[in-house]
Formats: sequence, C-alpha cells, structure tokens
Amino acid sequence: MDFEIPDEIASYLDELDAFIEAEIAPLEREHMQFFDHRREWARTNWEEDGVPTAEWEALLAEMRRRADAAGHLRFGLPVELGGRNGSNLAMAIIREHLAAKGLGLHNDLQNESSVVGNFPMVQMVHKFGTEAQRAEYVEAMITGEHRVGFGLTEPNHGSDATYLETTARRDGSRSGSDWVINGTKRFNTGLHSATLDLIFARTSGQPGEARGITAFLVPTGSEGFRVEHMWWTFNMPTDHAEVTLRDVRVPDEAILHVEGEGMMLAQHFVHENRIRQAASGVGAAQYCIDESVAYAKERVTWGKPLATNQAIQFPLAELHTETEMVRGLVRKTAWHLDRQDHMAVTDHVSMANYRANRLVCEAADLAIQVHGGIGYSRHKPFEHIYRHHRRYRITEGSEEIQIRKVAGHLFGFVGRGR
Repeated sequence: MDFEIPDEIASYLDELDAFIEAEIAPLEREHMQFFDHRREWARTNWEEDGVPTAEWEALLAEMRRRADAAGHLRFGLPVELGGRNGSNLAMAIIREHLAAKGLGLHNDLQNESSVVGNFPMVQMVHKFGTEAQRAEYVEAMITGEHRVGFGLTEPNHGSDATYLETTARRDGSRSGSDWVINGTKRFNTGLHSATLDLIFARTSGQPGEARGITAFLVPTGSEGFRVEHMWWTFNMPTDHAEVTLRDVRVPDEAILHVEGEGMMLAQHFVHENRIRQAASGVGAAQYCIDESVAYAKERVTWGKPLATNQAIQFPLAELHTETEMVRGLVRKTAWHLDRQDHMAVTDHVSMANYRANRLVCEAADLAIQVHGGIGYSRHKPFEHIYRHHRRYRITEGSEEIQIRKVAGHLFGFVGRGR
C-alpha cells in the first residue's frame, strides 16, 4: 500500500500555494482588520442582528472571483460545471493543507469560504434538480447570484429530523396545484442573504418515518416567509436564522428531487462533507501543534526554553501522535469513498468525523495553554479556531450520533454484520 500523496495532488498543492501567495495573500494584507485581533468585530454588523458586514462579504466574494478565474474554486465540481472532478482523497488533502496554514483569506473558518470551494448544494441541485432548476440555479449558486439556505432543523427537532413538524399540503383551490407550507425552522443557515431556502416538510407518512418528507426550493421573498431573528452563536458573525412559514405557497416545480424523498437529499452528500470537515480539523490541529512547538522553543522561563519541560513536551507529543493517526484514517476513508465503497466505510466516516472534531478542539485548547495569557487573547488565532470547530461536535450530525453509528456497526445492529 502506497502512503505517499499522489504526484498529481502534490503538484496541485504547489500550484495552490503559488496562487495564494500571488493573489490572495496581498489582498488579505490590504484588509488585515478582518484577520487580526479585530476580526470578529470587523466582520460583524452588530446593529443588524449580528449578520456579516457588507465589506466582509465583498472581500470574500472577491477572493472567490479570483479563485474561480484561476481555475481553483470549482476543483471539486464535475467537468461540465467547470470543475476538475476533484476526488474525495484530493479534497481531503487540500482541505487539510489549507487549514494547516492557519487563519486567512485563503480558507476562512467563519463561513467555510475557501479558494477551493465545497459546493454540496450545487452538487445536490445538479444531480437531483429538474432541467429548469439546473439551468436557473446551478451556475448562479457558484457565482453567488443565488444563495440557497438550508432549512432542516426545527425548535423541537435537530438530530431527530424525521420527526420534524413543518408540513406541506396540496391545495388545488387555485389554478394549478400549489403546496402550502407551515412550520418553523431554527438555525436556518445562510438566511442573511439567501434568495432561496431549501425547506424540508412532511407531505405524507408518520412522524419518525424517513419517507414522506419533501424538499422545496422556497423563494425567501414569498408571502408568509419570515425571518424572525438571527441566532447569535459562539462564533460571530451569524447567518443562522429562526424562520417561520405561514401559509407559504409554492408550485410543484419547487420540489427538489421527488415528493417524499427529501431525507435522501439531506443524507446524499453527508459522507463527502463529513470527511472534508474531518480533514480540515486535522489541518487546524496540526497548525495549533506547530505554532505551540515553535513558541515553546522561543519562550524562556526560569532561564531555559519552555520546550525543555516535559509538562510541555508530552501533551504536544501525544496530540501530534493522535493527529498523525487521524490523518491516516481520514485519507484511507476518502480513498475508499472514491471507489464508491460508501456503505462499507460509513462507520469509518463517522469515526474520522467525530474524532477529528474533538482533536482540533483539544489542540486549540492546548495551544492556548502553552501560549499562556497571550494564547487566551484574540491576538492569537487559537480562540477563533476553537470557537469555529466546536460547532462541528454538534452540527451535521453530533458526535453522539457519529459514535452511535460506529457502535451500531461494531455490535452488528446495522450494516453488513447485521
């Protein structure tokens, strides 16, 4: 078995580094208020319910424009969408590589904006949308003309999404056959600027059943669609809204995929997203370790470098060891995903995801400890790294859900051993 990074991926990393140094780093230096100790305050419009400032979003848009012009933004997309059919292994290695560089415009943590884009909604519409939906939305979603929110979580339902209470009912009282949607969505991502919201609603079946939930592309300007407030989170600015839908009407053409199969959509790209998320965690953890080692060598206490103390050496050595192990698991799992072995390694995806999410939180916390008071300040990036990655222990499948899946396979309750 060859554990070396394939030559074509290694070459691409060099290409990316050169692009970042030439195009992105100078742009970042021109707008340093978004990346130094002022970052959260410069990015957040505190007077408008904590949403991102227009200046911050304009900078991200310019970064994406440059990345797209250079042929990097769409790397992971199919060739027909202007991409390079980037593999899961390539995307995992790239995400780790970019995160290991630390905070920066090249790969910002706040809203997962990167020179190499991750486009789960684009992939979803491209694969499952109608011809009309693809023509209207796919390219516009890549360029930013359209942004689609994700409305699955509700006040009473998070991981237990099959129990969601939002409903959609047919109403033929008007010309045509409208659907009328009623419900509430919580942490509805992207609603500060979304033109459409992907709303999951029960159209048939019973609570707890996966079948009978339908996904609708709902224009955010629809009558009865209301953003009540934005949820201020551990990591600001926020784009997570509380949304109410009161008799919101949409036509049949608003359905994405087919009636009753919305949960399949929600799960379709879970593996790819979770493994890329895990890869980012590995990269950010390695950054925290490397920065801590460098600081410990420079910092002199009681007349000798901090690095000579075993109390500093041992925790970093253990964390470095675990990072290497998780890195191997992430890359092995991504390699299997490229061979369409999705169900064979679904438990490994969960292993990699929950352990990498914990790993980076532990690494950021240790970096704060090693750096002492300066590590606790916003003049170092570790608090920002911790606050961002801490969310992944809850979102997109909490670590308890991931561990439950691993246990299910381990004990033969699910999977091939059932």
